[in-house]
Amino acid sequence: MEELAGLRVLVTGGASGIGLATARLFARRGGRVGVLDQLDPEDAVSALPPETAYVRADVTDGSAVEHAVAEAVAALGGLDVLVNNAGIGAAGGVEASDDAEWMRVLDVNVIGLVRVTRAALPALRRSNGAAIVNTCSIAATAGLQNRALYSASKGAVLALTRAMAADLVGSGIRVNAVNPGTVDTPWVDRLLEASRNPDAERAALMARQPHARLVSADEVAHAIAYLASPHSGSTTGTALAVDGGMSGLRLRSPTLLQT
Repeated sequence: MEELAGLRVLVTGGASGIGLATARLFARRGGRVGVLDQLDPEDAVSALPPETAYVRADVTDGSAVEHAVAEAVAALGGLDVLVNNAGIGAAGGVEASDDAEWMRVLDVNVIGLVRVTRAALPALRRSNGAAIVNTCSIAATAGLQNRALYSASKGAVLALTRAMAADLVGSGIRVNAVNPGTVDTPWVDRLLEASRNPDAERAALMARQPHARLVSADEVAHAIAYLASPHSGSTTGTALAVDGGMSGLRLRSPTLLQT
């Protein structure tokens, strides 16, 4: 669509899953796309749109992030949109992970977002109406079983999104988040493969979403594009749920409806 044409976009974690779907969507709509990921270029670039500016960095490495963002901004000729999508998952209750694992997940999901944003802000401030979109989660707003650490990290992302929106609105930078439900991504596939009964676990994940299926990465990408679009110029500090109704709908059991 025309509103994305020419936008200079940097997507973190853009070599797979939601990030890859987002990079492809912006490229199809005429955006100039950069991807920051930790994968080796030989493993990542073949899946990305042609002419993508690929930069390699681990978001837990502050120096590497600064250099990678600067390289991407130079390649794109500036920056209008930052999509903070890089993240990792964690399973289990509050006692399931030791301190090191808690620090590792928070370092990627929360502080990694901060590192990339901090490095990108000078370029975003030079844009004529910039946008930041953070990939958050239904886990930030709903209590999910066996997701304590992941939920804590995404709750921080949601709070950070709102705080950043308040701080940056005066600079003409909008900050929003998407809150996906369970998305059909390689990470979810790995989670299912590690379970005792992958088919049953997949069925359970599908059943807890009111539309009875997993969310697609493309659906989340379209929501990100909406929030990044200049047509959303009055939308900031919000979180857009892409969860099949999971956050707001309370459906009766089909069994009860038949009685």
